[in-house]
Amino acid sequence: MKIFISADIEGCAGLSFTDETHKNESVYQRYAEEMTNEVVAVCEAAHAAGAAAIVVKDGHGDASNINPLAMPEYVTLIRGKSGHPYNMMFGLDETFDGVFFLGYHAAAGNPEFAISHTSTGNSQYIRLNGRYMSEFMLNTYTASSLGIPVLFLSGDEAVCRDARELAPHISTAEIKRGVGGATFCIPQKLAIKRLCEAAKIAVENRRKSLIPIVDLPEDFIYEVTYKDWKKAYQMSFYPGMEQVDRFTNRLKAKCWMEVITAHSFVVY
Repeated sequence: MKIFISADIEGCAGLSFTDETHKNESVYQRYAEEMTNEVVAVCEAAHAAGAAAIVVKDGHGDASNINPLAMPEYVTLIRGKSGHPYNMMFGLDETFDGVFFLGYHAAAGNPEFAISHTSTGNSQYIRLNGRYMSEFMLNTYTASSLGIPVLFLSGDEAVCRDARELAPHISTAEIKRGVGGATFCIPQKLAIKRLCEAAKIAVENRRKSLIPIVDLPEDFIYEVTYKDWKKAYQMSFYPGMEQVDRFTNRLKAKCWMEVITAHSFVVY
């Protein structure tokens, strides 16, 4: 079995504030180490359950957070930003048997995690076919477009709940929950235990063929509501975008690649 892991940092144990995600801040390193520890733990659990090959995409910031020297011998780590619209999913293709999402977080505009966002901090929120779009939704549809099921997700309570609504068979590990600007964090050892248990279940379910592929919509209405009206005006000139109001732009598309390509430009 071949597994692809898309890893982010905000949903890792303990992380609660924006400066903890930024490389130039003194508190960042402890969370980069935690991200590495969680990736290794999930890889080891998945491998023990039957995943022979694992590819990990470092998906946060400039994609140089995970320690490459700590990876097990059966893991390939993808570092850096290719520029491809797949972004956090770069490296995924039809040869994979399933996708894991590690360290994910609530969507932009969700008040249940203090640093909720979708891809960048430029949007107030993003809607896809009327639903608030998280990075999980975005990347799940990329997996679906290639015919690959999503098996596992770890992160805050809100994104885990949203994941189960979109992909009811997914195995989730809740690491924290947010209320306003506060974050309730579980102990690191308990977080690792939950991650390993969920990863094992995910692989076992895939081996039993219990995980269906999430349905990809036939048509897409992609809407970005920006925090800054000047950004909204500028991005309204992206081909196919129409300005709905001074803060919101809309794109209608038939092809998923059109949506993720637009997303890779208009929210950055």
